[in-house]
Amino acid sequence: MILGDIVAAKVIQLQMEKQHISLDGMKYMLKNMPSYRRYSFKEALKRKGGLSIIAEVKKASPSKGVIAAEFNALETAKAYQAGGADAISVLTERRFFEGSDQYLSMIKSQVAVPVLRKDFIIDVWQIYQSRLLGADAILLISAILDKTLLKKFCIIADMLGMDCLVEVHNEMELDAALEAGASIIGINNRNLNDFSVDLSTTQRLMKGIPSDKIVVAESGIRDADDVRYMASLGVDALLIGETLMRSDCPGNTIKQFKKAAGGLMEKFG
Repeated sequence: MILGDIVAAKVIQLQMEKQHISLDGMKYMLKNMPSYRRYSFKEALKRKGGLSIIAEVKKASPSKGVIAAEFNALETAKAYQAGGADAISVLTERRFFEGSDQYLSMIKSQVAVPVLRKDFIIDVWQIYQSRLLGADAILLISAILDKTLLKKFCIIADMLGMDCLVEVHNEMELDAALEAGASIIGINNRNLNDFSVDLSTTQRLMKGIPSDKIVVAESGIRDADDVRYMASLGVDALLIGETLMRSDCPGNTIKQFKKAAGGLMEKFG
C-alpha cells in the first residue's frame, strides 16, 4: 500500500523534525520573521475565460522513479511562470518524491504567482511549518485525514493566511471535504494505493460538487486532448506535474494547453 508507506515514513520524519523546533517555537518565529509577499491561490484558480494551470515542480514519484535527472527546481519554476502558469506546486516530500522544503522557499522568493506546498500533511506542526516556508496554500489529502482533522486543518490554514487544496479520490472523501467547508476541491485521477490513473474519476465526482466550489483536476493530464476533455467537464484548473517535467520546453507546453482549453470554451461559450 503506497499511501500507507508514505504516511508511516512521514510520522517518523516528523518525530525527528520536532526535536529541533517545537510548535511554540514555530509560532514565535512566525511572529518575529519578515513575512513573504502573499498571493491568493484561490483567486488564481478562478476561471477567467480559460482553465488555470497549476504547474508542479517534481523530481520523482513512487510510480515512475526519477522523472527529471537534470533537475533544477528554481529554473523549472521560472519556466513555468514565463509560460503563464497561474500557480506553482512544489513537492516537498523527501523520501518518495525526492522533494525538499528548501525548494519551496527558494521558489517562493523568486516567483510572482501563488505557491502550493504539496506534501502529506498529518500534523498541525506541518501547517505552521508551511507558512514559515512561504507557502500560499497547502495540500490536504482527505484519504489520510478524518473529518475532524480535515476541518481543523482548514481552519488553522485560513487563520495563517493560506488556502487549502483538499484532495479527494472517491465519493466518501468528497463528502468529508465538503463537510469540512473546503472551497477548493482537487479530484485526483490517480489511485494513491496502486498509482493507477483513470481520468473518468473527475467526470464521476464532478457531479457531486456544488457550483460555488473551485474544482482542480489532478494527475494523468498528458496532452491537449486530455486538457480539452477536462475543460469540457467544467473544471476550473488543472494540476500538471510529470508531463511538464518531461517537456523540453515546459513554458511552451503550458501555453499550448491553455490555448487548447481556451478554444474549447470559446466553441461552447
